[in-house]
Amino acid sequence: MLGAVAALPSHVAEAYENGRAATGLPELEGITAVVCCGMGGSAVAGDVFKASFRERLGLPVEVSRSPILPEFAGPHTLVVVSSYSGNTAETLAAFHEAADRGCRILAITGGGTLGEECAARGFAAVLVPGGFQPRAAVGHLTFAMLGALEAAGLIPRLADDVAEVGSVLEAGVAGLGPDVPADRNRAKAVAEATGDRIPVVWGTDGVASIAAMRWKTQMNENGKVPAFASAMSELDHNEVVGWTSPYGDRCAVIGLRHRAEPPEIAARFPLSADIAREAGAIYEEVATDARSPLATLFGLVIVGDFTSCYVALRRGIDPTPVSVIDRLKAALAGTS
Repeated sequence: MLGAVAALPSHVAEAYENGRAATGLPELEGITAVVCCGMGGSAVAGDVFKASFRERLGLPVEVSRSPILPEFAGPHTLVVVSSYSGNTAETLAAFHEAADRGCRILAITGGGTLGEECAARGFAAVLVPGGFQPRAAVGHLTFAMLGALEAAGLIPRLADDVAEVGSVLEAGVAGLGPDVPADRNRAKAVAEATGDRIPVVWGTDGVASIAAMRWKTQMNENGKVPAFASAMSELDHNEVVGWTSPYGDRCAVIGLRHRAEPPEIAARFPLSADIAREAGAIYEEVATDARSPLATLFGLVIVGDFTSCYVALRRGIDPTPVSVIDRLKAALAGTS
């Protein structure tokens, strides 16, 4: 898993070109909405797209983690179906419904049933390399999608943004890898500070809140610990009331910060952190100085990906397997 995390810069560059080279893309003239369908790590690409382009795209974007397609989806809707395995039951159900309704379809997949059906039925599909855990394919899934949407004319040219993402990720890998000691390695330092506490990750609404959710799921799957994510300032309207003793003793709050935070939101972090500390929590911050929304998001993600691995490794646990998910899938297969 550490190797997969360290390879993220190359995944991003390769996937972007892979998506830009896609052929047979759906005609997008007249579309009125975009729905991104996926589950787990495969759904993150939709989250990234929605958060990164919400101020630049004149269309509503919905991320659907469900087998049920939104009722509004029809011939004027682009449905982007993301399944790394190509066999995710919920995503396949949404894909079939989209096809039945005459939606315009773009698939991002490693193959499987989704890849086979797209080829047989003439739907556009960008194939990404196999062999990864789905969560480790986030670079391939996200930037293959963005490259294809650029090629289709939905979003502007992203070459400069992708170059900044690559630079931010390469710097992250250089400073966060296993050979860099904790006194110069933010990921190791946060993992050590977290210890056996439950991580609670805060990010401002938008790209940082998507990064916070990525931290949460990586702590779950890599770190093998419960974890939670919240968006600022929504958390100041509910969660903050729950920070009372002794519950804070069990938690480590991690604030994800960036240069584009609105000043009125930025002012909430230290005040909210004080409330969590008073309840017994520890508070750590991770910041990025990246400029574009995409680079900001992935600048925060790379720290979390490494941190989650170190949380597992400090307890002598391999971050890669997800045996509980495998067990659930086997049990569900036995009930069908």
